Amino acid sequence: CGGLQNLIHGLSSTVKYYSKSNRLQTECLHHKIKQKKNHILGCSGCTCAQMTVPPGSILLWRFFSCKEGTKIPSKQNQNTSELLYKNLLKSEQENWNSISARYKVMTKRIKEKLEELQNKYTFNSESPKIRFGNNVYFEENGCIFLSKADDDEENVVFLFSTEDLGFSDAFIQRIRISPDQRYMAISLKSENSEEATCIIMKLGHFPVMEKVIPNVFSFEWATNDVLYYTSQKNLKCQNVFMTTFTNQKLTKLVYAEQDARFFVDIHCTKDRRFLTINSNSKTTSEVWLVDCRHPFKLPALVQARTKGVIYHVEHRNDELYILTTYGQPAEYKLMKAPVASSGTQNWQLVYALEKQTKLVDLEMFSDHCIMFLKNTGHLYLNVISFVSHAVQSIKLPTWACEFELEPHPEHTTSTCYFQLTSPVHPPKRFAYSFEENNLIEQAVQEVPIITNCHTTRLLAKSKDETLVPITVFHNINSKELHRKPLLVHVYGAYGIDLNMSFKEEKLMLIEEGWILAYCHVRGGGELGLGWHKGGCQHNKLKGLHDLKACIMLLHTLGFSQPKYTALAAASAGGVLAGALCNTDPELIRAMVLQAPFLDVLNTMMKTHLPLTIEEQEEWGNPLANEKHMKYIKSYCPYQNIKPQSYPSVFITAYENDQRVPLMGVLQYVQKLRKAALDHASRTSKKGNRMPNIILDIRANGSHCDSSWEESLS
Repeated sequence: CGGLQNLIHGLSSTVKYYSKSNRLQTECLHHKIKQKKNHILGCSGCTCAQMTVPPGSILLWRFFSCKEGTKIPSKQNQNTSELLYKNLLKSEQENWNSISARYKVMTKRIKEKLEELQNKYTFNSESPKIRFGNNVYFEENGCIFLSKADDDEENVVFLFSTEDLGFSDAFIQRIRISPDQRYMAISLKSENSEEATCIIMKLGHFPVMEKVIPNVFSFEWATNDVLYYTSQKNLKCQNVFMTTFTNQKLTKLVYAEQDARFFVDIHCTKDRRFLTINSNSKTTSEVWLVDCRHPFKLPALVQARTKGVIYHVEHRNDELYILTTYGQPAEYKLMKAPVASSGTQNWQLVYALEKQTKLVDLEMFSDHCIMFLKNTGHLYLNVISFVSHAVQSIKLPTWACEFELEPHPEHTTSTCYFQLTSPVHPPKRFAYSFEENNLIEQAVQEVPIITNCHTTRLLAKSKDETLVPITVFHNINSKELHRKPLLVHVYGAYGIDLNMSFKEEKLMLIEEGWILAYCHVRGGGELGLGWHKGGCQHNKLKGLHDLKACIMLLHTLGFSQPKYTALAAASAGGVLAGALCNTDPELIRAMVLQAPFLDVLNTMMKTHLPLTIEEQEEWGNPLANEKHMKYIKSYCPYQNIKPQSYPSVFITAYENDQRVPLMGVLQYVQKLRKAALDHASRTSKKGNRMPNIILDIRANGSHCDSSWEESLS
């Protein structure tokens, strides 16, 4: 629902949704497509021609893939691997059952505390409301309701529930309502699958299920009865379909992406004039326009893809407003061009971002646009008037670390609503009024205000003199901080910021005297696109140097010490965390990883995996480039395990994880245990200890994506 946030990462789409407990979750989807040559089928269904189709072709036929250059493991190797996998899995599950029993008293106390905090800070949180004219639609606990704007709660009408539809174990991920409000399309997703199912409901006094479409990623209404959607399979999204709900039902393919590095999704411009078909790799994009007044016409190309140029499109008054990296410097800037002549030669600059500024989101209105920005950890709003051409910059409260934009279906509205949050501050609602040109803090009754937490922002000098931001939280009443436990967070990949939204467990740690530190190292996106480029491919080691410099600065300034320091990371953040564990294990006492990526080299050499091709823009191509292979091998956590004194390690992994194969995690744990044991057996130094290396394999959830209940467990 919010502006262009699903698009501007360039490398991944971020889908915001509410679980059954209305707790905001974020799922980061790193997308891949793999398809080169195709058979185009005629009406008879037989193959009438074989041809190579250029990337991003607009077609009236369905494509069938004939992949080339993909090596599939032999059946014999598969059988051996499956047996090894089963044995390792069984061994780790038995080990976990034995170890977890020791922590029953501690986990009981923690669970009770977290449930108390969750009830205290989220009991009155509301699901996002979608307003159409005088009607307001919203979801609670899997049920869809309708109410009238500015009406009391007694007149709320129940429409339907996911349980009624036969999807009791799924949560609602996305809602789209047709312009005339006759149809509602919703996507339902279970915890154990990356693919969602789209349900189209015909609204009325007795809503009826009109259509079920499996494996859908994004969808938008072009008209009252024409829906466009993208299909997703094995983490790939490459085809766009159109389906109609007129008397003559029709479903056809209108776009097929051919480049394995690109992922396709659909966006509706704020004024509902166009649908945009967005094809993005990590470094390059291409956009096609579907005219909502003529939804059966072929999409029109805005600008052919140019290597290294990312762009996304909005519309206002027959002009396209283009958010793009085109031109110098290669950071985001807002440009515009006529719809009729939208090539780069006609792009005119509207606004350019300052150096090392991260564009988090952009929202268009009839006479204004709002840019949500980050600069050295601080959050800003830039309000651009299309009438006066003035730009107003507003610095937001210093405690705020994350934006959450609320949905605004009507682009003519005079107020923009959003929420601010931090790891230890529950979401707080704010509004910007265009009429009054000011920021309004929305009072929410009964929500306790966090007053005992202090926020500090630091800059650590890395190996090459680059200054790396750190955000630190600690209890304002804490004394002797050098004796307090410290939890350090890191990610540093894909140009994605560290997740700094509110978490009950972070607030619990603050209340118990912990220090929390967030290291915004290169490879992430906190300081703009250049910050990401400075820490990917042949620059990955810079992210590792940044992390080391951050931890050393924290200790130097008296924030804890190595024996009280733990390092936390998830997904691709496991690369830097695991690398530090090999190079500088003495800096930390423990490491906590969730669904970690730990074997970069072997994974990037397996081209049959769905993510490998697109990942080459982030990590390099070790199969085609020997320098890439040597470089990846120099930092890969799995490849660099050696007999030495390691910190204790706790890893949570998921059986159903499609992004990080569980086998790689199992092998990492086995190798790490052996190295720690070898070191312990070779040394008899007094005080030498054997670290705890624990792996918890969850049967539910998939790659950092779980409900509040599963997350609590």
